[in-house]
Amino acid sequence: MKKNKFALQILAFALILTSFIACDKDFSNLESDILNSDIATNFDITSDTWEVITYTENLDPVQTNNLPVNSLGIYDDFYGRTTSSFVTQLTPGAFDPDFGEEEFQQIDSVVLNLPYFFSVTEVDEEGDFIYDVDSIIPEPTGSTYKPIRLRIFENNYFIRDFDPTADFNQSQAYFSNFSASSTETITALEGEELTIIPAPQTSYIVGSSDNQINISEQGYNLETIDDNGDVQISERLSPRIRLKLDPDYWQNKIIVLEGDAVLSNTNNFADYFRGLYFKAEPINDDGSLLILNTSSQNANITIYYTRLTPSTTDDATATQQDTFVLNFGTSSNSGTSSINFFVNDFTTPIADGNPDAGDSRIYLKGGAGAIGKIKLFKGDDINDGDDMTFDTWKSAFVETDQEGNFVRSKRLVNEANLVFYVDENLVNTADAREPDRIFLYDVDNKRPLVDYFLDGINNSFPLFSVANHLGPLERDGDESDGNGIKYKLRITEHINNLLVRDSTNVELGLSTSLNVNLEESITQRQVQSTEDSDLTIPVSSVMSPRGTVLHGNNTEDLSKKVYLEIFYTCTEENDCIED
Repeated sequence: MKKNKFALQILAFALILTSFIACDKDFSNLESDILNSDIATNFDITSDTWEVITYTENLDPVQTNNLPVNSLGIYDDFYGRTTSSFVTQLTPGAFDPDFGEEEFQQIDSVVLNLPYFFSVTEVDEEGDFIYDVDSIIPEPTGSTYKPIRLRIFENNYFIRDFDPTADFNQSQAYFSNFSASSTETITALEGEELTIIPAPQTSYIVGSSDNQINISEQGYNLETIDDNGDVQISERLSPRIRLKLDPDYWQNKIIVLEGDAVLSNTNNFADYFRGLYFKAEPINDDGSLLILNTSSQNANITIYYTRLTPSTTDDATATQQDTFVLNFGTSSNSGTSSINFFVNDFTTPIADGNPDAGDSRIYLKGGAGAIGKIKLFKGDDINDGDDMTFDTWKSAFVETDQEGNFVRSKRLVNEANLVFYVDENLVNTADAREPDRIFLYDVDNKRPLVDYFLDGINNSFPLFSVANHLGPLERDGDESDGNGIKYKLRITEHINNLLVRDSTNVELGLSTSLNVNLEESITQRQVQSTEDSDLTIPVSSVMSPRGTVLHGNNTEDLSKKVYLEIFYTCTEENDCIED
């Protein structure tokens, strides 16, 4: 044992010694090149600010089919009101179902589940979960959320997978204004209206007669009676919309068609039963907006029915309970499964800005709202006398040869940030909160900046994901409910690419964001524009109802003016002398 311990000590000492030798070999030139005896650097870190052009682009209808989530409800902010509804296809959990002998078939209940997004914060003494739901906007008044009226219709509009007017196998796009294109309107969404049955352990508000839906962060504890007559909790369900539907409709729509070709495969079923349309309406001219996890396996309609027990017992009349599940969406990954619709009633109109001179304000609004556009260094071709242009800025940081190829850095970029201030006079007077996150992207190439991919993705807590690059909104007093002050977006690697790798000084886009993680792998969505058929926007902006107003480059409040700040060090003393 002592020999082994001594050997380990020798090994550890050897590893430490080797690491010192390696460090000495790799970095022995640091002191002469960078370090000094004063502040551990030969060169002071300098910071300067540069002007940018920022302007607003008002959006036409946006593509909303096959979003990762669906929204439903009423959202009010300083822009006005947005009412959100959606249509979704349904797919049987199994085809060619066997419901048993017809005379023994009986539907016990039909239950609709639309889950929220949530996290479990604690478990109480009785074993019940305490949830934190981030699917409900706005925040509650006290502990009560504003209810909505929900109407559910059978959809009679056939949702296509592919665009018959486009190239072969090009997917069909559907848009937020109830259209498939600028010339084709989506109609026949409101077919037969389904009846919601008031029942305990559902979202139906007791005593209401017009489909009022209770919105809550509480889950549901389903109970059964055991053999001793005691009440037992059979299942704990997370927060959601949970409703019971009239079973007669589903008896005639599904059960009696056992053996029919319409229940044999996806295509036949999609043509026969074209899905459901969920339409939200305000109550007392008010309501909430819900972000629903329709991609979850728990998003479904479950038919609970009684059937004759298969002939494995001596009792020929014995029955058992079974289920038939209709899942939201389709079994095809390429086809359209859902479409969201937005009806905007804005009291604050959004106008297109000035792409040449910029605007005093940048208006950002999710959904079919507005985005911002940004030109760093006032773009490539602008020359306003003494104003810094891209080429003159670049020449101050790097030396190039006659062909424009990079030779050496004269100034090393340590950090670069775009800083946007919230117009607190407009935004913070409204009840609705501005977005915690905004998203910056490459407009021309329809993708995030390189800084996005070099930052950390946090799927468990999206609010804190990619936080170095896309800094969350700084609020008054660092309180979660404080007034918004500013956003700081770090674009250090993007700036270095412009300098060292001769990247193009592309125009940047700015939008609100529901979840910045979605932009890692999901393609941006089209805008149905007659002026720019190539325009797209981030999917997380389509899904976000929130809006904000930021000070632009022409704001009258110079202390809040948008700017690009760059911290840098000079490789030689003369490199920091201005021409």
